[in-house]
Amino acid sequence: MKRQKEILVMDDDPSVRTMLTRVLAEEGYRVRSAANGAAALKVANTAPPDLVLLDVKLPEENGWDIFGRLTRKWPLLPVVVITDRPNQLFTALAAGVGALVEKPLHIPKMLQAISRLLRESVETRLARVAGKVAQFHYLPAWPEAQATFAAGNG
Repeated sequence: MKRQKEILVMDDDPSVRTMLTRVLAEEGYRVRSAANGAAALKVANTAPPDLVLLDVKLPEENGWDIFGRLTRKWPLLPVVVITDRPNQLFTALAAGVGALVEKPLHIPKMLQAISRLLRESVETRLARVAGKVAQFHYLPAWPEAQATFAAGNG
């Protein structure tokens, strides 16, 4: 029997955590969640997840700080950054994030990005972390931008 992939969901909004936990569990993932960076790092240290969904806006530390701490310890950990903050695309690309999903979330497309990231090769992850050209999933908040981005980078 295949081991369930485990996803760590970090978001300060309890309703977002609950919704994402429910959606991911329905897709067959094992889900753990955390409301802040300290709790997330504690959860990850107990058993490293297969993927992290990370909100940029968190109490105490911001999501980019948590991203740095997680990826220093687990450099090949796939991370999907979720945010309602504008202008995070170039930061995400430079950091080596696997996907950037802007709120409001487009759940089906987010699930596709998660599935692809969990299946990608170690070589692809290494390339992204090293700043080389690698698959990157960008899901802007508005459908028109998604169509434009997809057409320009298809």
